[in-house]
Amino acid sequence: MKSTTRERLRPERGAQSPRESEWGWGPTSINKSWLVACSKLAVMVCLVVTAAGCRQDMHDQPKYRPLRASAFFDNTSSARPLVEGTIARGTLQTDAAFFTGKNGAMLVNELPFPVTQEVLDRGQQRFNIYCTPCHGRLGDGNGMVVQRGLRQAASYHQDRLRQEKNGYFFDVITNGFGAMQGYAEQIPVRDRWLIVAYVRTLQLAEHASVNDVPADRRGALDASPNPLAAAPGANATGQAPATEKPASAEAPAGKPAEKR
Repeated sequence: MKSTTRERLRPERGAQSPRESEWGWGPTSINKSWLVACSKLAVMVCLVVTAAGCRQDMHDQPKYRPLRASAFFDNTSSARPLVEGTIARGTLQTDAAFFTGKNGAMLVNELPFPVTQEVLDRGQQRFNIYCTPCHGRLGDGNGMVVQRGLRQAASYHQDRLRQEKNGYFFDVITNGFGAMQGYAEQIPVRDRWLIVAYVRTLQLAEHASVNDVPADRRGALDASPNPLAAAPGANATGQAPATEKPASAEAPAGKPAEKR
């Protein structure tokens, strides 16, 4: 009996291993491919957990939140001022006269580019958008907001403004003056100079004479039709004759007009 049991537990070399149906313990061999797959998966899980614990992205870096106090600086402020002379990218202003309308403390009087028809057309367009609500299309200070009861705007045709330099108008457009706000945020630098050029055109047109017209173009003025002179019944001065008052208007007050 003893030798029989030993034979079952220790089968002869080369003999086939007993199956589950014989012992009831389950399979005696292990699937090696499944064991290798489990080992690889465990290694990958360990690597992922290790990498996740060691990373330090932008959102997890040492930093100060806006306006938070700092114990490192003497003034306890984490918001540091810009280094002196710092210039934002694309904002380098090497031509002071072009960007400020001044050379040092002196206003400039020369426009930074030749005045062409294209320049005046663009200047008129920008003027009509930003300036006419207060100054009017003629620059007389009688814009639509003034007609609606707001403060009277300055007229460009007064002697003081006619004598001012071009840099003065540029500076006022940029920084404002009195009740007028600055338009540096709304109007680019070049467009401000274009508006200045058009303002000078309005001033010249308001006080111009025939002598200011080139000789080769004065004939166009004579050929221009007078709309008043073309009206029916107009006199030599281009004015329409006065109409007669009705009989009822000539009758004395309190008395009815005589019937005809």
